[in-house]
Amino acid sequence: MPIRTASAQWQGNLTEGSGTIRTGKGGLEGNYSFKSRFEEGEGTNPEELIGAAHAGCFSMAFSKALAEAGSPPTSVETTAKVHLDKTDAGMTVTRIELDTVGQVPGIDEAQFTKLAETAKENCPISRLLAPGAQISLTARLAS
Repeated sequence: MPIRTASAQWQGNLTEGSGTIRTGKGGLEGNYSFKSRFEEGEGTNPEELIGAAHAGCFSMAFSKALAEAGSPPTSVETTAKVHLDKTDAGMTVTRIELDTVGQVPGIDEAQFTKLAETAKENCPISRLLAPGAQISLTARLAS
């Protein structure tokens, strides 16, 4: 399996500095700063990138589970809300809320929800994050 890379460059001190985050092949690149991370400033932040990775990984795992169960999806759209909270140990990602909507012909709500939970438990990013962060899931069939 390939090894994936990403890089970050930072200039200046914590509160007044700024930087750039980039994926290895240049597919994603974004500016980040203290304000984009701890306030509501312009730019991205590491927690958004974790959310994007988790949403992407889950969507692929869920699509695979649905197809293997005989109900290939037309689409799966997932949003991840990553909570960065101050704890006794310092700033910590404490929980991630996954919210997914799937267009899946020929499946009932119970099977859809069961497969979504299985995908949440088995996607590699969930397995990475679950020991330290609470991961919740809301899954709905598109109407």
